[in-house]
Amino acid sequence: MSNQPAGDPAAESRHARYGALPERIRFEDMTEQSATGPGGAANTAYDPERAWNFYSCLAVDLGL
Repeated sequence: MSNQPAGDPAAESRHARYGALPERIRFEDMTEQSATGPGGAANTAYDPERAWNFYSCLAVDLGL
């Protein structure tokens, strides 16, 4: 196969748009570090009284 696209305009436009892979993204550019708030993990401890805020149950939603 040759590297030249076919003669029709649709094939040429596809080759212009999709002819090459995008540039590779480094792992360091995909991650971000941020400082935690005061208290660290103490404010994310499990609280059974407020656990319903984070989970959904269809039976509870329907009142069963």
